[in-house]
Amino acid sequence: MAIRSKEMVFWIIDVLVLLLVGGLVWHMWSTKNTIPKVSHGRLDRYQQFQSQFVPARDVAVWMPEDYQPGEDCDVLYMHDGQMLFDAATTWNNQEWAVDEMLDSLIKAGSIRRCIVVAINNTENRLNEYFPDKTWQYVNEANRMKTDTAKFQGDAYLQFIIRELKPFIDMRYKPLTSREHTFMMGSSMSGLISLYALCEYPQVFGGVACLSTHLSMAHLENGIDNMAWPVAYRNYVTEHLADANTSLIYMDHGTRDFDADYGPYQELLDSAMIDKGWDNLHYRSLVFQGEGHNETAWAKRLDQPLVFLLGR
Repeated sequence: MAIRSKEMVFWIIDVLVLLLVGGLVWHMWSTKNTIPKVSHGRLDRYQQFQSQFVPARDVAVWMPEDYQPGEDCDVLYMHDGQMLFDAATTWNNQEWAVDEMLDSLIKAGSIRRCIVVAINNTENRLNEYFPDKTWQYVNEANRMKTDTAKFQGDAYLQFIIRELKPFIDMRYKPLTSREHTFMMGSSMSGLISLYALCEYPQVFGGVACLSTHLSMAHLENGIDNMAWPVAYRNYVTEHLADANTSLIYMDHGTRDFDADYGPYQELLDSAMIDKGWDNLHYRSLVFQGEGHNETAWAKRLDQPLVFLLGR
């Protein structure tokens, strides 16, 4: 009887775990598929945008309220798209407040008119935002400790350049030259944004990288904690176009993950200064007391927007 009682306890525990996991999965699914609302401007939504390079994902396009296709307008591509507009639909009830900030800056004449292409992330976020070719700059002893086949940053950028951008250009008819095309992201998507500028300087005229995950703290298997940051710096400084031919904004806070970023950012900053980048084209800021979250990024969103679009 004691054995049966014990089995019953384990069965109940298993059922509860399944219910909990099932409820969590349902909550994540329902939140992920909730349609975001904007309080300023308009939002077009394209569900499960297909790609031959990466899994399908939702894409949204934000426009000023009176924007009509074909009007002069810059384009800003932003990653983690489901976190940008509506806290009621995000997993942590935070948002970048992109529509509010853009509406305010455009109406004040602080920036040029633009549309935002918000690209949702997927469950493979870390690998899609990993800049593949930087791994070639890691020494062989550390390279052997990680399965590089899982990295998909190059494929993700192919999706944007070869599939998504042509669709946006055809559907909305914005200004299409590099001087009017930008990219922005935070954390891992900050890494892929700067990587995109290196790989496609003919497409993008500037990028903004907030709380860039230069420490790559999630890499496991005993990799030297300076091996990848040094590799990223070396890749960037070798592959960027000539100094001051693009716009690069970077920043970080001093709390949460951001508390570790200072030394790695300084490593990259010093290399950029040595390459001749000036403060008009390369900006690196520190926000004391700010953490690694959408609320913090929303508070300072005006800084990268004015830097990229206020010229």
